[in-house]
Amino acid sequence: MQNSVSVTPALFSAHVAIILFGLIAGFFYAFSVCVMRGLDLVDPVEAIHAMQAINLSVRNPVFFVTFFLTPVAGLMVTLLMYRAGMAGAAAWMLAATLVYLFGAFIPTALINVPMNEALGLVDPAAAGYDAAGAWDEYSARWTAWNTARTIASTLALLLAVAGLTQAARAI
Repeated sequence: MQNSVSVTPALFSAHVAIILFGLIAGFFYAFSVCVMRGLDLVDPVEAIHAMQAINLSVRNPVFFVTFFLTPVAGLMVTLLMYRAGMAGAAAWMLAATLVYLFGAFIPTALINVPMNEALGLVDPAAAGYDAAGAWDEYSARWTAWNTARTIASTLALLLAVAGLTQAARAI
């Protein structure tokens, strides 16, 4: 049974969570389909310098909100929907949050960020440094994992939309 007093905050929060899921999926998508491909087309020394700059610039409040608060918003919506009597919709939102956590958030922390930190320590223009080999290895592995994050984030977005759709049908 639905708690009509709780339905409006649950639905509003679901919209916010969906926007966050969409923003982070789009962020990862852009890197896989154009940013990394573009960097692969330039001189490896320039590509490494550019990626080092990107990795520094991504540490900002807007990215922080999008990346770190997406799972928080997903869990909050799950709880609000469950408390509003929309257990089915809450299950979809929980699934979305878990897919994001395990498919994007954790791989970022365990794989992409350590790769970025290691890349940040190199001087690609240093004598004897194999910038081409280093970039080829970094780009291939980083992009593969980023594509996995893109797929997971997009799936999370679809699951969250399914949750909102089920909630809307129930009211």
